[in-house]
Amino acid sequence: MILLQFSSAQGPEECCIAVEKALAYFLEEAKKHQVTVDLLESFPSKQGLKSALIYLEGEDTERLAQSWCGTVQWQCQSPIRPLHKRKNWFLSVMRFSAIQPITDSEIEFEFTKAQGAGGQHVNKTASAVRAKHIATGITVKVQSERSQHANKKLAKQLIQWKLNEYQEQQLSMLDKQRHNSHYQIERGNATTVFSGQKFKRLS
Repeated sequence: MILLQFSSAQGPEECCIAVEKALAYFLEEAKKHQVTVDLLESFPSKQGLKSALIYLEGEDTERLAQSWCGTVQWQCQSPIRPLHKRKNWFLSVMRFSAIQPITDSEIEFEFTKAQGAGGQHVNKTASAVRAKHIATGITVKVQSERSQHANKKLAKQLIQWKLNEYQEQQLSMLDKQRHNSHYQIERGNATTVFSGQKFKRLS
């Protein structure tokens, strides 16, 4: 299991826009490499995303993840502050690996009708999944996908991630790295560079 976290690293709103653009670009690239991507968690900002956590699966997963890890630079005039002098915005992409995969027997699943937008299909189908890790009581609810099977898979992955966070003593390095990544970013030494409103990749 490979997890990638895209983070604005507490940067301004332009960095959050860069996170959203970078994630969209990554998803398109993943399709070309036949890598399956599941969005496990995201935190929106006013204009973009503060951070996003994704799960990767597929033969080319390792190479794709490695090509993105590090600092990503976006060279662009601010789309929300046109008079702002700064034209370089940064985000971080960090990789994490789950330590101890959990099994279905450790989780209680409850299936309910999804709520919110989606029309008749959403309202009539018990596709939403509420999952509870029996030992710790960690609970998540997933209804982003139309099928019960897909939501169950995402719920299990999200439980795994939250369990990793919960087990801070056993997974202290993983937990500290993830949280520190929101506050630490190496600006000026980007491994990947994008340019302009169309987010064109330069390197």
